[in-house]
Parts: sequence; structure tokens; C-alpha cells
Amino acid sequence: MNISLTAETIFNIGSFSVTNTILMSFIASLIILIVLLLVSKKLKTVPSNFQCLVEVIFEGAITMMNQVTGSHEKSKRFFPLVFTFFIVILLSNWLGIVPGVGSIGINEVHNNKEVFIPLFRTANSDINTTLAFAIISVIMTHIFGVITIGFLKHISKYIYFKKGLIYFFVGILELVGEIAKFLSFSFRLFGNIFAGEVLLVIIAFLIPYIAPIPFLGLELFVGLIQALIFAMLTLVFFEMATIKEH
Repeated sequence: MNISLTAETIFNIGSFSVTNTILMSFIASLIILIVLLLVSKKLKTVPSNFQCLVEVIFEGAITMMNQVTGSHEKSKRFFPLVFTFFIVILLSNWLGIVPGVGSIGINEVHNNKEVFIPLFRTANSDINTTLAFAIISVIMTHIFGVITIGFLKHISKYIYFKKGLIYFFVGILELVGEIAKFLSFSFRLFGNIFAGEVLLVIIAFLIPYIAPIPFLGLELFVGLIQALIFAMLTLVFFEMATIKEH
């Protein structure tokens, strides 16, 4: 049994190291791309069962977003990014419990010790992946804010002198809060998924075959909740950044 906090390198393309988590990210992206191509090529006025399912999911997501934004126009503007976060994170989490993920790999010798390197590993168990999601989320929050209310009004939330010194320090605290989002977003997702991965490895090692089954169901639920939390928090931050003060 080998538990590694960092992702392991599978092979290199020049100076670029392809890790097992990057490989899983590519697989998740490929699955999403194939599904989207299939749906787009088979769109019908009278939808098929699969098209109906996709439309129900999309309409349900938009309806949920409307409850947060209070505006259908805002929801449509935020939908591509927020829903992409949800689907990519959800699929990446769920692929982590597919048989073979974490258990199929190669043995390598490091420091005169044989170490097992899994070929596939849950993408969100890599802090680099979750940090990338966090960076995109925070940066897009400010981009939406600048586009909607203007650069000066948006930046005045963080740097403002005219209302007095107390507002200046409040702005500094808001700025610190924005920086803290990088840590909270990335470590929340990484911590939960990595912990679940470790739990499954330990249970499968100690009591294989039957004992891990209930935990697999739990990981499905946790994967869904974590994807929903990340997407909804991103949506809330988008909404807060685009509110026009009166």
C-alpha cells in the first residue's frame, strides 16, 4: 500500500511531466467532449430520451441558478462557466471510484525501495488541479465585476479613500478575503477528495472486496456535494461581484 500526497509522474513529453492526475483530467475532458458532440449532432425538434435528460439537467441547473441571482439574464451569462465547473469536478470525482483507478499501475524502485505508482488517480486529489479551478473562479469573479459595474466601482470595493480611513481598512480586509479564496477553494476540494481516496485505499487493503462497497456509495455522494458546493460558491461570488450599489 502506497499513499502519496503529490501526484506521480507517469511519463514525460519533453520537459513536461504527465502525472496520473493529469491523465485522469484528460480522460474526464474527453468524456465530456464526446457526450457534447453526440448531443449536438442528434438534436431534434422531438427530442430523444437522452436529449430529454440533458435538457432536464440544463433547465434544472438554470432554475437553481435563478434562485441565487434573481435574474434569468445573469444566470444565462454565468451558466457556461459555473455548469462547466460542476460537470468537470463531478465527473473527475466519480471517475475516482471506477475499478482500476488507484489499483492499476507499475512498480518502480526509488531509494532502493520498490514503490507502486498508480497509472490513474482522481484528478481532484492533486492540489494543482484544485488550485487551477480556484484561480479561474476568482479571476472570473473580478472580470464579471469589472464588465458589469465598471472598473472604478469594482476596484473601490477594495481600495477607497473618500469615505474615511475605516473604509480603507475594510477594503484591505476584503482584499485579504479575496486572496484567501484561493486557499479555501482549492484546499476544501482537495482535502475532501484526497481523504476519500485514502479511505478507500486503506479499507480495500485491510478488508478487500465487500467492505469498500458502502464507502464507494459515500464517495459518490461526497463527489456530488463537493462539485455542487464549488459551483454554487462560484455563482454566489459572481453575483456579489456584479451587484450595483445604489
